[in-house]
Formats: sequence, C-alpha cells, structure tokens
Amino acid sequence: MKTYREAGVNIDEGNRAVDRIKDIVKTTFNKNVVTGIGLFGGLFKFEKEKYKEPVLVSSTDGVGTKVMIAASVGKFDTIGQCLVNHCVNDILTCGARPLFFLDYIGIGKLLPEYIEEIVSGLAIACRQNGCVLIGGEMAEMPDVYGREKFDLVGTIVGVVEREKLLYGKVREGDVLIGLRSSGLHTNGYTLARKVLLEKFALEEYIDELGCVLGEELLRVHRSYLGPVSGLLERGLVRGMSHITGGGIVGNTRRILPEGLRIEVDWDAWEWPPIFKLIRDAGNVPEDEMRRVFNLGIGFVIICDKNDIDEVFECLQGESEDPVLIGSVVREDR
Repeated sequence: MKTYREAGVNIDEGNRAVDRIKDIVKTTFNKNVVTGIGLFGGLFKFEKEKYKEPVLVSSTDGVGTKVMIAASVGKFDTIGQCLVNHCVNDILTCGARPLFFLDYIGIGKLLPEYIEEIVSGLAIACRQNGCVLIGGEMAEMPDVYGREKFDLVGTIVGVVEREKLLYGKVREGDVLIGLRSSGLHTNGYTLARKVLLEKFALEEYIDELGCVLGEELLRVHRSYLGPVSGLLERGLVRGMSHITGGGIVGNTRRILPEGLRIEVDWDAWEWPPIFKLIRDAGNVPEDEMRRVFNLGIGFVIICDKNDIDEVFECLQGESEDPVLIGSVVREDR
C-alpha cells in the first residue's frame, strides 16, 4: 500500500507551515478583513462609500528565476518582498492603490521554515504598502519541481477613482522622468545567471559591486508607491510605466496612445555596476541590455513639460535623484 507521503507529499508538513505563518499573515490585516486564514476564500469588505466611481485594478506576476538564486543562497525573505512590490508597481501605473494580495507557492519539497521566510517577506512588503495579505496557497509537487525547486507567484487587487485612472492621457511633448531601481528587480535573471554564474560564484565578493554576488542578486525589488503618491494627489502625472522585461522602451510603449513613441536620452544616467558587470562578463550587446534590463531606471513618470520643476520638488525625498530621461514624440519623427 502506497501513502501520499511516500509519493512525495507531506500533509503534516503543510499544516505545520500554516501554523508557522498564520500570525505573520495577521500582521497585515486591517478592519476590512472579515475572517482569518483557513477558509476557501479571503473575505474583504470593500469600502465603496469612500469612492464616487471606483475601478478595481488587478495584476498577477512572479519573480521568475530569481527563486533559483534564493534557493542556492538559502535566503528566502527578500523574494517575498520583491513579489509584492512588483505587483504594487504594476497596478500603480494605472493610478491604483493596493487593497489585498494573494500568493501561490509551488514547491518540490515543502519545508515549513522556508515557507515562513517567504511569507515573512510577503508580510513586510504588504505592511509597507498598506496592503492586506488576505490568502494564498502552498502546493507540494515533487514530480513538477524536483526536490530543491519552487515557484512564487502573486495576485494583487487595488482600486482607483475612475476620474483619476491613468489611461490615454499622454501627449506629444510630455517628458519622461526616471526613478532609480534598486538593482535587477525581478527580470532578466535567466540571462544574468547564465552570464554571471559561468564566471563567478554566488558567495564571491565582487569589488565592482562592493558585496558578494548573491547579495546583489537578491536585492529587494523596490516599491514606488511612496514617492509617486504625492504626484498623483497633485494631479501631476500623465502616465507611468514599470520597467520590467522589455526595458524602458518596451514597457513605456504600452501606455502610449497610437501615433506616439518615446525618445530616450541613454546618456542621462550612469548604469549601476551590476549591469556593467553583466554586459562585460557576457559580452552582451548594448541593444540587448536595453531590451532585457531596467539599467538603473525602475519606474518612469510621464508629465507635462511645464510641470517638471514641481514634479522634481515633489520627489525630493527620493534616496537617489530622479532623472529626466526623454520625451514623447510623434511616431513619424
């Protein structure tokens, strides 16, 4: 007779993982959460009286092969923060603020202490972004992932007043202001791993980086909700793009009305050392670097050129100076 545990799935370990994370998850709750974890669905009371015409905005994403770096290093808390912040940034481009978040962890061998680290990271970022971690799912599937591998995915739901929805507002002559990234964020890791791990070890100290390689590759994907909130309140934003796979041009193109494109001044800022290291170690062409990576600009704000000074004034609290990186022009230019 064969048991589920002998087949590779340990229900007891799953229950133990839930016991370890339930109090962590509760630290993100607010008055709108109707019940605790454990039901088949998360219950959230939507405060519709706060809005005239609310629009719900949702997004789903993952952290890609950054999970492989986390597994190799044995450090799992930063990728949880990366996942939440990535999703927050995605819906922020529409002008939305997050309401609640759900995660999915698919794993080959369920180890409760690893799950606790991941969820701790999720909870940290949810609290920082004013977002409830309302539910999630763990699935132990050794036949899919293998013993040492896992995947991490999340879904976020936010809200924006319809009249403040950022859609189709970009105009010719508008300017692009770039907010700095904290590193690779959560994209380009397949290329980065291929290039870097052929020449360096994750535990190796790299002079150019000022730290060991694994630490650099696990830097938290930052949230832009804080610095952008003031701009949204003042009505200074025409459009925003989150710079992930596809780079600055590929992602910003998604929010432009037909007939417009962007011109980027690629000399307006200096690449952080990690991107130079990837380029040089792998002999990666410049055009490919621009297509794959954020190159130090993780978020782009598009505003009226007459509002530049006010936008920069509003962003004075940024840890690194924002930079004017380009403009919106007609497609035929």
